[in-house]
Amino acid sequence: MMFKVLVPAVAALGLVAFAAKTQDWSHEDAEPSAVSAMAQPVMGWHLSYEGPMAKLAYGVENSDQLALMVTCAPGDRSAVVYGDVLPASPRLAQASLGSLEDEARIPVTDPALQSLARNGVMPVVGEAGPTRIHASDAERRVVSGFLSYCDQAAA
Repeated sequence: MMFKVLVPAVAALGLVAFAAKTQDWSHEDAEPSAVSAMAQPVMGWHLSYEGPMAKLAYGVENSDQLALMVTCAPGDRSAVVYGDVLPASPRLAQASLGSLEDEARIPVTDPALQSLARNGVMPVVGEAGPTRIHASDAERRVVSGFLSYCDQAAA
């Protein structure tokens, strides 16, 4: 029974890792002819809230298929980052040693995060090396709102 759940989850993570190894992550660059007969999940930036915590994720919406997640609460002025790829920044610091997930902390003013909001491009690093994740204009506005939310004074 556990195999029925575990195998699809591992396969989904493998697809995300494969995408990171083969090209920049940008759903805007995909040509219609490149889409196969099989429905491919669309990767993108998504924002959600859990209580006061904001969660900005790059992956398939409403799924566990995430390449990167950034979380914060108002007034934190830094964010916890985890995923298969992490922002390419010298200001990225290990958040919790011994954690089961690779977590790091980054200031919300970091150039990698600010570049995503301003220019729609975030340099990232994963097992396959450096690459970039892109954001559409609408996603850039979402990212800007997330960064403002994190940087605001705690209520």
